Amino acid sequence: MKKYDVIILTDKRYVNPPKLNNYIQNVLDEDNYVKKALENQGLTVDRLSWDDATFNWTTTKYILFRTTWDYFDRFSEFSTWLNTVSKQTTLLNSEKIIRWNIDKHYLQDLQQNGVHICESYFIEKSTQTTLQELSQKYNLNDFVLKPCISGAARHTYKISLENIHEYEETFSTLIDKEAMIIQPFQYQIVEKGEISLMVMNGKFTHAVLKTAKSGDFRVQDDFGGSVHNYTPTDEEILFAENAVKACIETPIYARVDVFTDNNGKLAIAELELIEPELWFRNHPAAADELALGIKQLIIKNEEIS
Repeated sequence: MKKYDVIILTDKRYVNPPKLNNYIQNVLDEDNYVKKALENQGLTVDRLSWDDATFNWTTTKYILFRTTWDYFDRFSEFSTWLNTVSKQTTLLNSEKIIRWNIDKHYLQDLQQNGVHICESYFIEKSTQTTLQELSQKYNLNDFVLKPCISGAARHTYKISLENIHEYEETFSTLIDKEAMIIQPFQYQIVEKGEISLMVMNGKFTHAVLKTAKSGDFRVQDDFGGSVHNYTPTDEEILFAENAVKACIETPIYARVDVFTDNNGKLAIAELELIEPELWFRNHPAAADELALGIKQLIIKNEEIS
């Protein structure tokens, strides 16, 4: 018999943090909302670091990725672990959808399935080109460069024709090691912000608006961005739910980041299916919705077996 129904995954910095600040407290609160919601469904739950070498992963029915925010800094190790643990228990979201979502090439799949994405150009690893050549090829005056596998705005740069020469060496080093993506700079994100819509079990639950600090273009709070409660339009809700339906399989949770692009159209910025911040503290009922979906999965699988 399995000892646990669900193990909530974090990274080791947040298991027993020696010191608390607002950032760490938010991490603990977010995971606790999920833990309590799952326990209220009568499930046996614990919370561990994904790289906990002392835990036997076969003793839990499911593992739920939540605040595993070091995975992209340790991607090779994480990928090996993911391959192993996926054979020992069931992942939420699944290994298949995690590997799909890790690489921003997934945006091309969404586009093929009818979801409007930010105008994007993919530069594959080891491509022999320069930023100057790319800017001319795609008629770009201001654009953003970032890796196809990234997180927390790692190696994300805002580039213009005035400063492009300053980034040629950086780009040359990066493209030699990994695929990159360039996107026209989206002025509306700076002016209006980026909307994050949370979707649990395919249904919209709540949203926040993320805005960049003055003089910056990154909306992440790591770079001084701020978060506000937001009431989305019916169009934005439908757009988010359709984006989730366009995935290669239905995720148990998703965060759909959208914005109005330079052409005035609603577009996907990112679709976060691995370990997104979901702002349960802004809307605790969303944690209940997630927990209910997991309980239903457990019941369904027990009936099948």
